Amino acid sequence: MNGKTVMACIDAAFASLKEHTDEIASLDQQIGDGDHIFNLLRGMEALLAVKADIEAEAFGPALELAASKVLSTVGGSSGPLFFSLLSGMAKASAGNAPDVAGFAHVFSAGVEAVGLRGKTGVGSKTMMDVLIPVAKRFGELAAQGASAREVREVLPRVAEDSMLATRDMLATKGRASFLGERSRGHIDPGARSSQIMIAAVCARLAQHNK
Repeated sequence: MNGKTVMACIDAAFASLKEHTDEIASLDQQIGDGDHIFNLLRGMEALLAVKADIEAEAFGPALELAASKVLSTVGGSSGPLFFSLLSGMAKASAGNAPDVAGFAHVFSAGVEAVGLRGKTGVGSKTMMDVLIPVAKRFGELAAQGASAREVREVLPRVAEDSMLATRDMLATKGRASFLGERSRGHIDPGARSSQIMIAAVCARLAQHNK
């Protein structure tokens, strides 16, 4: 794993988000302010603009470079949150072996950093309702000695199930929380975008390791 792998994952996430732009925008217009996906795409485009710089770095520094670029270009609440995810992963990558257990720890550290930044957890109808269950299952799989292939197959299913579960949740964070009971019945756009990116990254890594 190095900067080229990081950039390949960013490319995959960007392509998948673009494909689902209208859907995510619609979800956000129902319970938010409608700009979530456009902020994400702006950040991804900024990362593509420094593709060569990211690819030239080792894994941890590549994540840190991506984090700083996201923070400076992504608007709304998404910028600081995704900065925290990438930066938390970058810091945790030092000294960790590039295996399932190592990456489970790295991802978990990134998710924990997001939770600290956003001061939220499972049940709040946010991206954390996808990130936390995925990180937890990743850690469980690592502890069981699961292969990288099994991880790439299982985590997208966990992400999808977790995303769908936000439909019946009451929003307690962000603009959606102002709707009260009216926030129920809608999938959270942040949960959906997170699920899409997790699926895209797992699929890209599967291709990378053929």
